[in-house]
Amino acid sequence: QVQLVESGGGLVQAGGSLRLSCAASGNIFTLNTMGWYRQAPGKQRELVADITSGGSTGYGDSVKGRFTISRDNDKNTVWLQMNSLKPEDTAVYYCNWASRSINRNYWGKGTLVTVSG
Repeated sequence: QVQLVESGGGLVQAGGSLRLSCAASGNIFTLNTMGWYRQAPGKQRELVADITSGGSTGYGDSVKGRFTISRDNDKNTVWLQMNSLKPEDTAVYYCNWASRSINRNYWGKGTLVTVSG
């Protein structure tokens, strides 16, 4: 089992910034991908950004150039720096930990990000 604890959500005005963090603990397998997904009311959950244990990153089209994902493998922690936030970024943001090598996938409980216009 892997436990994920998210923090950093909140209310911010459009154009502002927030930084989310997610710490993983438990039975951490070395080869893994950590990432952030979000789900707005009435919409499907979508990928925001992810990063492999080797440092390769991927971003959803709507956040490219505004959000940056990073991680510290020693601390099993991933961060999402969100800049130039827009009202359409409002959603619950979920941390994800996954490893194809051992066929495991875990989710955090989510943290709410609200961007006021």
